[in-house]
Parts: sequence; structure tokens; C-alpha cells
Amino acid sequence: MAGKGRQAAGGAAGSPPSGNKMTSSAASRIQSTQAKAGNDAGKGSFPSRVQSAAARNTNAGGAAGAGAGGKTGGAKGSKA
Repeated sequence: MAGKGRQAAGGAAGSPPSGNKMTSSAASRIQSTQAKAGNDAGKGSFPSRVQSAAARNTNAGGAAGAGAGGKTGGAKGSKA
């Protein structure tokens, strides 16, 4: 069966299906295990791409929770 285990739904080419959002905690776990295994974590490596995806999802509001840098609105700078 061609494509077994892959989902046809999703956004543009190269983007993951909508249900598979990378979170910052998952990115952290991946980076940790890769570092412990002695694998490269430099520019273009899998851990760096994972971190980038998590940051994009957080900034776009796609990941669960709005981690550091998430826009929350609120009363910042307002005076009563």
C-alpha cells in the first residue's frame, strides 16, 4: 500500500498535517536526547529544525499554550 501511515490532509506542500504541531516541550526533549547521543545540534540539524517549528507554532498560536513570546493581550502599559 503506497503511503501507508501518512495523512493526505494538511496545508501546503512540506507542512505537517494540522494535528501534528511541534511544541516547545517536545522540541526540548528531542534536543536533549540528541545532545546526550553526541549528535550535531548545529544550524540545519534535526534538533534545530524542531526548535524552529516549535517557535513558529508558538508564535502562530498553533501549539498548546502560548509559551514565551506568545501574545496574550492584557493591560500592559495601560493606566487606570
